[in-house]
Amino acid sequence: MIAADHPGHPAAAGAFAADGERRAWHDQTLWMVRSRRDRAVGNVPEWEDLRARAKAIKRYVAEHLADLLEQFEANCQRNRITVHWAADAAEHNTIVHGLLAARNVTRLVKSKSMLTEECGLNPFLEARGIEVVDTDLGERIVQLRHEPPSHIVLPAIHVRKGEIGELFQREMGSPAGLDDPTRLTRIARADLRPRFLAAQAGLTGVNFAIADRGGVVVCTNEGNADLGTSLPPLHIACMGIEKLIPRLEDLGVFTRLLARSATGQAITSYTAHCFGPRPGGEMHVVIVDNGRSRILAQPEYRASLACIRCGACLNTCPVYRRSGGHSYGSVIPGPIGSVLSPHLDPARHHTLPYASTLCGSCTDVCPAGIDLHHQLLAWRRDLVEAGHAPLRKRVAMTVGGAVLARPVLYRLASQGAKLMDLIPRFALPKEATTWLRDRDLPVQPPATFRQLWARRTP
Repeated sequence: MIAADHPGHPAAAGAFAADGERRAWHDQTLWMVRSRRDRAVGNVPEWEDLRARAKAIKRYVAEHLADLLEQFEANCQRNRITVHWAADAAEHNTIVHGLLAARNVTRLVKSKSMLTEECGLNPFLEARGIEVVDTDLGERIVQLRHEPPSHIVLPAIHVRKGEIGELFQREMGSPAGLDDPTRLTRIARADLRPRFLAAQAGLTGVNFAIADRGGVVVCTNEGNADLGTSLPPLHIACMGIEKLIPRLEDLGVFTRLLARSATGQAITSYTAHCFGPRPGGEMHVVIVDNGRSRILAQPEYRASLACIRCGACLNTCPVYRRSGGHSYGSVIPGPIGSVLSPHLDPARHHTLPYASTLCGSCTDVCPAGIDLHHQLLAWRRDLVEAGHAPLRKRVAMTVGGAVLARPVLYRLASQGAKLMDLIPRFALPKEATTWLRDRDLPVQPPATFRQLWARRTP
């Protein structure tokens, strides 16, 4: 989970950006992933048709969610899958712990699940004596570093190879100075394999839940979810209510979009279809709301529930690439996190909608066609109206709005702008000096547009 004393995005982003070498490396690495996405998309002539289809399917889900959830539950029960309902994170954690405690489970292997990160499941279970092992390699790295993921798909993208080598030397006894990715992966594999074999239960997230079949689909590149669902006798799958798709035939639309958008692959290496427990085992699905119904009730933000967690908006966002995922103070960072997080806690996350240039690149790459930059702009308005913006900003925006709405005041402000060249920077307000630290204002022209127009017009 994100620490409660997180300083906020502006301060945390400043700390990350202060390390110029890391900032540049992080930026270039994510842009490389974005470039791979572009090449993969370019090989699919019908890409925009797929996006339109995905958007339409997700809109249908939002409009018929209650019926689809009931259909999903009924079909799961036919497949011997037990369905549980959780209104919030606390109820989700209690349900999962209850399932484990009732079966005396003390060793749990877990594949990637942003929902369980959102709910704070790991520390909840660990505090109750259950060993939780994250089996996705990136998740395992950040778990051993005692920090949250910094990316939806690439949890340890902020960690360098040498740092991983030092971590594995300390935690797994690997040779000193090792930074070869292949050898590091083999060391992690050797460490995880006995943990899979000793696990008493496996927990996964859910990429897609199929309403008309009553089962879930989990997409990974490492096969860890397959091991976690097939070896232990108990499989628990945790999903948000928005993960539904109506029919199995809809799945092909999303699997073609997901991997290409996330990493530039044609498809994930493993796509596990879980439509019942393993022989002699149990399967449970925990369906979680945790604020999603509130989003569903707001037409302006409803489309954000269509997110398939590909991370494409993070990879393209110039702010995320240069400020790092931990600067957001949210389980889900980047543009989509800046849209979703204020729904959970607007006071804590009121700065996130400003962590954007509103360039629209996030909307352009979103495979589900979510209008992310429009929603970020809408959040700026709503948070100011709710009183979550600092007083200085509210006053400045009120004054600015009054000037822009009145031609006389606008003309006076245009003429007065020339004085900005004469004011020393130390005399400016703190916000202005901070903004100007890495920027230069253009030199004011000798005449305004209105003055030039008046000279040219008879």
